[in-house]
Order: sequence, then C-alpha cells, then structure tokens
Amino acid sequence: MSVVDPRTGEVASQVPITDPADCDTAIGRAADAAESWARTPPAQRAAAVAAAAADVRAAADELAEINERETGRLRGDARGGVDAGVETLVRYAQLGPLHRGRSLQGDWSATDLMVPQPRGLVAVLTPWNDPLAVAAGLLGAALVSGNTVVHKPSERCPQTGRRFAELLAARLPAGVLEIVDGDETVGAQLAEAERVDVVAHVGRSEAGRAIAQACAQRGAKALLQNGGNDALIVDDNVDPEWAAAQAALGAFANAGQICASVERVYVPQSIADVFVHALVNEAATWADRIGPLVDEPHREHVHSHVQDATRRGAGVLIGGEPREGPGSFYPPTVLTDCSADMLVMCEETFGPIAPVRMVPDFSAALVEASYDRYGLAATVLTGDMANAQEAWRRLPVGTVKINDVFGGAPGGASQPRRASGTGFGFGPELLDEMTAMKVVHWSPPVIERV
Repeated sequence: MSVVDPRTGEVASQVPITDPADCDTAIGRAADAAESWARTPPAQRAAAVAAAAADVRAAADELAEINERETGRLRGDARGGVDAGVETLVRYAQLGPLHRGRSLQGDWSATDLMVPQPRGLVAVLTPWNDPLAVAAGLLGAALVSGNTVVHKPSERCPQTGRRFAELLAARLPAGVLEIVDGDETVGAQLAEAERVDVVAHVGRSEAGRAIAQACAQRGAKALLQNGGNDALIVDDNVDPEWAAAQAALGAFANAGQICASVERVYVPQSIADVFVHALVNEAATWADRIGPLVDEPHREHVHSHVQDATRRGAGVLIGGEPREGPGSFYPPTVLTDCSADMLVMCEETFGPIAPVRMVPDFSAALVEASYDRYGLAATVLTGDMANAQEAWRRLPVGTVKINDVFGGAPGGASQPRRASGTGFGFGPELLDEMTAMKVVHWSPPVIERV
C-alpha cells in the first residue's frame, strides 16, 4: 500500500499488505491466547491496559506526527485525538474490573446467576479520520473484558494504527493483540474467519453491510458504526449568527471528516438571509484553519457531490472548487437552494460542505430531517423547550445534541440506527457488547443416604 501525504501529494510511505496465510496465522495466535487471557484476573487485565495508556501518552508527539503525515490532520487536532485515546484507555481500565452480572431470585436451595463472559476473539477494523480515539475505545473495551483482538487499522493510516497497537501489545501477553495491515480484502478475510467471534467496524456503510452479511452467515456478532448524514436544525428563536458559528464548526472542523459532522442544514425562511450571510463569513474564517482531505479520491468524491448540487440548481456562495496546487485541499463551501434529492442532502459527503435548505418552520425541518436512511446523530438549535423535547424524541438517530454541535459528557455511549450501524460504541455499554451473558442455575445434588 502506498500512503500519500495529502498535504503534498507525495508518497509518504509504503506498507506491505498482510498476505492471507499470515493473516490466518495472526487469527490463530489470537484465538489460541483467548482462554488464558479470559482466565486472567480482570484487575490484572486492566492494569496492563492502564500501563499501555501511559506509554501512548509518552509517545503522543510521535503518534500525532505520523497521523498528520498520513491523513493531513492538523497537528493540534491529531494530538487531541491521541489525548482522547489515552483518556479512553484509562476509562476502560477503570471500568473493566467493575463490569458485573447479577443474581436472580430462585429457590432457597439453589443459586441463579447471570455472568458476563468474554466473547472470545474480536476483529477490530478502525477508520482513518480519528484513528487513535476510535481504536482506543474498541481495543480497550475488548481487552479489559477478556477478549483477544486482531486489529486492522485503516489502509489510509496504517502506520498510525500499527504504532498505536504496538504500544498496547507490548504490555500484553503474546497473542492477545495481533496486528494486520491491508485494504478491504484483509478486512473481508477477518469478517469471514470462523475463529473470529466479533467483528467491530467503524467506517463506510457499504463495508459495514458486507461485514454484517458475513457475520450473519456464520453466527458471529457484528458491532458497526458506519456512515451518517447528520442534520442541523435551526429554530427561528435563536441568534442566527450564533447558529451560523455552530453550523460552521459542525461542517468544517477536521475538514468535515468527523463521523458526527454536520452534513445538512435546515433553517426557517424567516431568518435564512441573516443566517446564510453569517455562515458565509464563518466559512471565510475557516479557510486557513482546516487541513486537506485525506486523499485525492476522497476529494473527487466530495467535489462530485458539490457538482451534483449545482447541476440541480444549488447556488455556491463560497468555495465549491478544489484548491489549486499540491495536496488534496478543498475549501469550506456553503450551498443554498438545496433540495432533498441532492447528494449533499441525502448521502454522506464527509467534507467541508454546508448545504442549506430553507424550510417554512421548525416543524417542517423536523419532518425533513427525520426522512433519511441514516441514523447516527443530529443537532438542534432552539430556545424553545417544547421544540427541543419534541425533536429529541422524534429524530430517529442514536444521538441528539441540543444547542451544542459537538457536546457530550465523558463516558457517553452512542447507538447508531438504520444504515449507520448497530450496537453501542463507547461508554460502559460497550463492555456489554464485548461480552456474552451466561445464565447459571446451580442446585444441590441428590445424595444417596445410607
């Protein structure tokens, strides 16, 4: 695999793809280590993950530099991803030994229990846009729960993912964390492997559907967080300039390459002119604050969505054309007069694009925002408590954010819906996903009396 530095367009590194035989060997080593790791006391497993978190923190600058070189993510943002990953590992090291089952009320002479047990071997396939923070959640939860892991980082940032996983593996017994490199063919091999009990995947919806099908055919568990088309709904009772700043943050941060980025904006006609004018001004200030898109094929994808919108009648108020010169840069772009059938409104663009659709009122925005095949997250900006209540209850998504486009408390879980995936990601609930509950009924034996 050739990894291109998206800032310059030059080849940054070449990484060998793990061949099928070596991938099978890695799966075998991890599967063989599963019983011993499951028998390891939870506190001991947690201590190993906590020690690895300290090693990751010590290597933060190195990891951020590799991430910037492979994906173009700004150094400060990359360092923030490392810090978030460290915090996540520490959190699961604390939560792991506390994960518990329950007792049941049965006969006086019997004991009835529900006990969580590791599922076995977890294949973890992680994305490029926030590789350390995402991997830390899945790897941390799987390991402290007593599972072994085969980890395949994204082919767009293989060195970032491998270096991070190596730091974890160095604190673990042999075979507990194996690392493979490759594209979708390696991911498919992991999804289809008979000895893999769980496939945890964060990435494209198309890949998620293929993984779900492969897991269903052999009875494995699929844990998926896939694409999103997150809506931002603006009420007419909020400051439109503040709302524009929130929309810009949601659409342009990390060049729009965040799972929960704002993908489509609904604004009432009564404040649309002021809001759009402020959003264009915000976009201009973001122009020098974002890095490139991850690679040229992705830039072509983003631009194709903009071109589709303009062909269908959308107006470009700022941006809208790839930046000239080296690298895969794309400017913050604001589109108006967007219709529901445009790709920027009905598919995941994953770039610094803010498509604005004007609607009669908040109720109309809520109806249109709900009509979507994805179900990851949504944001609502409103000063009306009743509208906020109606919105979070009606929107068919896993996460609803009121008046804060990227807000959230530590330990929060997310459970995507529809085409966005299945199962909890992050939070204490992820420990439930990584374990299976076993019911035990324990009665005394009948002893023959002489």
